[in-house]
Amino acid sequence: MTVRLADIAEYLGISVSTVSRVINGKDRVSEETRKRVLQAVKELNYQPNEIARSLRSKSSKTIGIIVPDLSNDFFNLLTKGATMIAKKDDYLVMLCNSDHEEVMEKEYMDLLIQKQVDGIIIATVCKDERYFKKIMQSDIPVVFVDNLPRVDMNYNFVTIDNSKAAYDLTTHIIKLGYKNIAILTGSLHETSAVRRLNGWEKAMKDHKIEINEDFIGIGDFRLETGYRLMSRMLELEERPDALMAANNFLAYGAIKAARDHGLKVPDDLYIVCFDAVDNTDLFSVKLPSMVQPAEKIGEIAAEIILKRISEKDYKIYDNVILEPEFII
Repeated sequence: MTVRLADIAEYLGISVSTVSRVINGKDRVSEETRKRVLQAVKELNYQPNEIARSLRSKSSKTIGIIVPDLSNDFFNLLTKGATMIAKKDDYLVMLCNSDHEEVMEKEYMDLLIQKQVDGIIIATVCKDERYFKKIMQSDIPVVFVDNLPRVDMNYNFVTIDNSKAAYDLTTHIIKLGYKNIAILTGSLHETSAVRRLNGWEKAMKDHKIEINEDFIGIGDFRLETGYRLMSRMLELEERPDALMAANNFLAYGAIKAARDHGLKVPDDLYIVCFDAVDNTDLFSVKLPSMVQPAEKIGEIAAEIILKRISEKDYKIYDNVILEPEFII
């Protein structure tokens, strides 16, 4: 049976308004009465109606997070960092996995707005400018991470310099003497994929390495895409001898393709990638990788959300670009 404020009031022989003032931390209540009410709350196992409370306070004490792939450790660590910061301020986290689907992402965004969450952290896969304008007009603080919308609007974001990171990875390959260098990256609707491609191209041009268009694989960031694109390249008359994969899942797919074509990594195909490589037991190979500070990205994104909630004049264009770590 649900215990109401009226039940506590009747139990103690006081008014409902007095009970309400105690539970909501209001003044004008004696210390003795306050103690009696709090004791009765425990004895009767009263559970406050959080929906009603959020309507009164205009706060749901909830932050929404939308990511495209929870099987990816990058997004798991990002979520962990954001959740840790939110928890310190007594905020809950509502986590949504869009599975790289635009329609699903939009449905989750609508749900979070309807739930009146206090802020949203999102790694978007959408390219619809009207969708982003709708988000900005919702009056809910939003912070973009990893992939950023290409719209002429101010918004908060936390990311790395993807172009420079890809440039450095590719330069590492070139300095080892490789020339037939391929790239696997995500959809060109995603800024992280585009900037990693741009960094690869710039490194190739700066070091006067000829770019073979057949060595450019564009799709999404899934393992099966890495396998499909790499398999196609390995069946060419002139195949690549090195690869920069724009994330670890593409690298995993490329390793599997190489194995299925009778090639050894790194002897026959040298691979570097973005993000931590934790599946090395699966392939018995260690890949040089550009590791993003995923947990830190989540922490800072949550801190920005909380600042925008508490500081109404917080700058919406105060953004953060972090340094990744190159691990060989």
